Amino acid sequence: MSICTKLKTFLDDHRVRYVVTTHSPAFTSQEIAASAHIRGKNLVKCVMVKGDGRHYMVAMTANQRLNLDWLRGALGLHTVRLESEEDFRPLFGDCEVGAMPPFGNLYGIPVVVDAEVYEDDEIAFNGGNHTSVVKMAFDDFDRLVQPTKAVVAMPQTSRHTSVGA
Repeated sequence: MSICTKLKTFLDDHRVRYVVTTHSPAFTSQEIAASAHIRGKNLVKCVMVKGDGRHYMVAMTANQRLNLDWLRGALGLHTVRLESEEDFRPLFGDCEVGAMPPFGNLYGIPVVVDAEVYEDDEIAFNGGNHTSVVKMAFDDFDRLVQPTKAVVAMPQTSRHTSVGA
């Protein structure tokens, strides 16, 4: 299976170099990392939240958990909550639910990227389905998405109030 149409068209139109790796179906970030033979800290996952009535896509490494309090503070929001798949399913018509790439800008959704993701030269993420991973230069991703950089996640082993897939 190929990557989602909007993402492929966008990357090709911008002449970005990327590699698509196909793997067996996987649904959690840790399963995807294992199937694609990528360390959890090198795979980016997306979590959808709603803050002050607006959708946000938060990208972090697969081995992190989102801290809603940190996100609220970083964006200056009054309220923030996790969205269910039913909340955001209609927003990503060309993607399988839960497999969206961290290109919320293609869907009119602001993207927040945890600062730890900025530590690598390359970014790997779902290609819009549960059987493909896209790898590309982080600088290209940052230039095309223009996300908000913030410290919004922590290691999954932490016992603080946080969420993650």
